Amino acid sequence: MKRAAAATATRVERPWMDPRDLWTEALAGVLARPVRSALTTLGTVLGITTLVITIGVASTAGDQIVGRFDALTATSVTVKVPAMAPDAEDTGPLVEWSGTDAVRRLAGVDSVAAVGESATANSIQVRSNDVIAPGDTSAQTLAVVAASADLPAAVRGEMTAGRFYDAGNIARHDQVAVLGDQAAKLLGIRRVEDSPAVFFQGQSYTVVGILGGIKREQQLSAAVLLPPTTAADRVGLRTVSRFLVNTALGAARQVARQAPIALAPGHEDALTVVAPPDLSKARDGVQSDVNGLFLVLGLVSLVVGAIGIANVTLVTVMERVGEIGLRRALGASRRQVAQQFLLESTTIGLLGGIVGAALGIAVVVSVAAVKQWTPVLDLRLALGAPLAGALVGLLAGLYPSLRAARMEPVDALRAPS
Repeated sequence: MKRAAAATATRVERPWMDPRDLWTEALAGVLARPVRSALTTLGTVLGITTLVITIGVASTAGDQIVGRFDALTATSVTVKVPAMAPDAEDTGPLVEWSGTDAVRRLAGVDSVAAVGESATANSIQVRSNDVIAPGDTSAQTLAVVAASADLPAAVRGEMTAGRFYDAGNIARHDQVAVLGDQAAKLLGIRRVEDSPAVFFQGQSYTVVGILGGIKREQQLSAAVLLPPTTAADRVGLRTVSRFLVNTALGAARQVARQAPIALAPGHEDALTVVAPPDLSKARDGVQSDVNGLFLVLGLVSLVVGAIGIANVTLVTVMERVGEIGLRRALGASRRQVAQQFLLESTTIGLLGGIVGAALGIAVVVSVAAVKQWTPVLDLRLALGAPLAGALVGLLAGLYPSLRAARMEPVDALRAPS
């Protein structure tokens, strides 16, 4: 008798249910109320869609930002020259103005220019005429800079009027000048066809051109640019202070190592090189910052979806008290009841994850197509989004399923339907 009772108890209180039966019961529970299930799934869909969109768009935008950084900054190298030679006995300049030729021969160099500046020449009273009248305020305090003839290409600028002085002007020590566009505006000079002149320190200089659209060294837009020989004769700017080098994409690091040796063999350590940072680190930094910012928004949306699943699952448990009591009375264990509701919530989360991942990928590709960007999608994100939805559903259904499992059959059957 004891053995028969034990066998009967074992058959009634089976701890595990056939997975196919469990899945059938869970699917029937989800499909029993299709509208409610669809609305519940919508919360997870929105959460997963937001997560995929934010991370995908952030990665795509981060790659675009890095691309622009590559084009504008990662090709710029600056070599700074000290004012004094490292050897006390050497009275000559450390680097000559002709050093641009040596740098230009390096592989990967697109353009190079030499610039000479000094503290005394950074604030000179410049006038557009030589008539000084009482109360006249036409004089402007501008920087006077010596520059080699290839400066426009080095600063990525263009001549908006006239021309830049050439090698002939430099060789003849011509008293000519080129104005940055801001300096020309301050002095009221817009055209150079009539050979306007500027005056400072008792000397006149014929303006032959106006340089505008400067993208690099933008402070030169408010400067008066002189040929190196003229600047040495009239202003005392005899030495080079900086070399501005533009390189092909990817050649900046190599040029930064070779340029000091080409300019000052044996004294290359005396020169200071300013080179762009490593692009891979910059790319990782940009994408990490952007992803971190938008990931928070996606997670918030996902939490909202999880709360929706938990709320609806709990309401479903309350509505199915009679069903739960009947199943317990027919021999279903607490574990089997909990498994059924857990599987229902997990199925809703999984469906939401699949739909949300598909919608998110479609939005990312559409945004990239409209902006003419290259879409950047992490395959792990696309495959992991449905699993994330299932996990959200599983976690959201824990409390409702435990509450359903704790119901006693007698109390559940007596509860109003």
